Amino acid sequence: MKNSFRILIAMLLLCLSCDNLFSQDLSTTLYQLPSLIQNIKEDSIKREKIKDSLSIVNFSQNWDTIHFNAYAKTKIKYPFKISFLDSTYASPIPRKHVITSRYGWRRGRPHRAIDIDLITGDDVYSILDGKVRYVGYHSGHGKTIVVRHYNGLETVYAHLSKYDVKVNTIVKKGQLIGKGGNTGRSRGSHLHLEVRFNGIDIHPEHVFNFKDNTKIRSKDVWVTEDWATPYYHISTRQSFLVVLDSHEKAMAYKKRKRQIYIVKSGDTLSGIAYKNRVSIRRICKTNKIRRTSTLKIGQRLIL
Repeated sequence: MKNSFRILIAMLLLCLSCDNLFSQDLSTTLYQLPSLIQNIKEDSIKREKIKDSLSIVNFSQNWDTIHFNAYAKTKIKYPFKISFLDSTYASPIPRKHVITSRYGWRRGRPHRAIDIDLITGDDVYSILDGKVRYVGYHSGHGKTIVVRHYNGLETVYAHLSKYDVKVNTIVKKGQLIGKGGNTGRSRGSHLHLEVRFNGIDIHPEHVFNFKDNTKIRSKDVWVTEDWATPYYHISTRQSFLVVLDSHEKAMAYKKRKRQIYIVKSGDTLSGIAYKNRVSIRRICKTNKIRRTSTLKIGQRLIL
């Protein structure tokens, strides 16, 4: 029974990985199954060994089950790299991803997550394998769960209505951890999903594809300061996404970092455009405003 199950799994994996499977001779495919199964077993053993070594570091250093942010005194240097063992993640909800608010500047304050629509009581799942570090009611977030993953990345699931895990619990990718809700500072039931690394919140869509599939954007993701700063993004629209999968790309992207201009008394769009050598059209398009929009003192504009 076990052998039959393994063969079935192997054939399924082969279907997913080989575009020309159906053009192959069936006898050749069956002949290769034993070696394929052996490779799968070896890969699984390697992954578990890697996870064991990573857990020694990432599940011990700065492990704080009391405070939401375990890295309050940690400083980080940009750009930094996050590496993944998986190429896909598990959807955090059992529904199609409908993002109601994105990472970025929102109503005069930073929104450090994406909001995914759900109905109160919907299941919420861990998107990757990891260990539960924090379970509790956090100001603004309401009922919150923080899972730290083997690569050091943390995912935050907020505005929940119920917890289904406790701190120090090892969880698998796609495992139920809680129920969606509307607790904390919330304007309706949704999942507030944050992605953090060493206490730094990162634009979730820079790491994960929430649009058409459940793919991780790259095995290695490099994060520059503007992908960890809400000021450079607007919560009402998706930012222009760039996959930074090498240090060279990250450094090149860093050099073209955009500036933030804070509106002062007497400022006009034409004056701001002239002083900063950018077009009014570019300012309006980037900030989703009109030429006739009234500027407010203290308003932040992405140039």
